[in-house]
Amino acid sequence: MANSTSVYETQSRVDPIERHTLAILVDNEPGILARVAGLFSGRGYNIDSLTVAETDHMAGLSRITVVTTGTPMIIEQIKAQLGRLVPVHDVADLTSEGPHVERELALVKVAGKGEHRVEALRTADIFRARAVDSTTDSFVFEITGSSEKVDAFIDLMKPLGLVDVARTGVVAIARGANAL
Repeated sequence: MANSTSVYETQSRVDPIERHTLAILVDNEPGILARVAGLFSGRGYNIDSLTVAETDHMAGLSRITVVTTGTPMIIEQIKAQLGRLVPVHDVADLTSEGPHVERELALVKVAGKGEHRVEALRTADIFRARAVDSTTDSFVFEITGSSEKVDAFIDLMKPLGLVDVARTGVVAIARGANAL
């Protein structure tokens, strides 16, 4: 039985699911976000985070930052398909192209009195979150950092009276002098 492969050997060769952050430079025109999102949904790819903003008003360019997951082959397919969209100027896989910085902003509303209120303030201080609104029975904290840091802060606020969360999604940029 030369060259026989067991089911277990085949299973171990399955490509792992990886998280990638893509920076997409596009024309700032109506419908481009729908086209990019449609590319993902039409092929069954998931978007974990999505942010869009105009980055060059004079040139009419926007930057879309997408965090997605998939096997290396799926990520390559996504990048190739994005690159074929007409208003797309550039697609950069920040995860595989080198060091980059990722941050997320969240507004976290916590309601509580007494010891829970004091503990919420202590926890916010540890996480370098800032109280941007305060009433006699609630706070709104602003926290910036990695998604993991934001998740950890939210988890700690749950037993202290977490009421609501608004997150921006991930923004990312390559380190060094190179663009995108």
